[in-house]
Amino acid sequence: MSGEPFAQKFMRATGRLRYFFGPANRSAMDHEMTEDNKRLLSEREAETEQWVTMTRPDGSTYVVPKDPGDQSLR
Repeated sequence: MSGEPFAQKFMRATGRLRYFFGPANRSAMDHEMTEDNKRLLSEREAETEQWVTMTRPDGSTYVVPKDPGDQSLR
């Protein structure tokens, strides 16, 4: 085994397809998150905490605000 990541082998083998579908991102997946990304992630997590998932009798789901009086996102 050459130690080359599978994604790089795959992209080299499918190089002609990139002509039609565009290039793939070849950045490393094991890097540390930047401060901007950490801040953005915490903001998104805080946004999701203001919603509650409700289930209808037929099994389908929908989201509603935890605080019905909150009109900030409407």
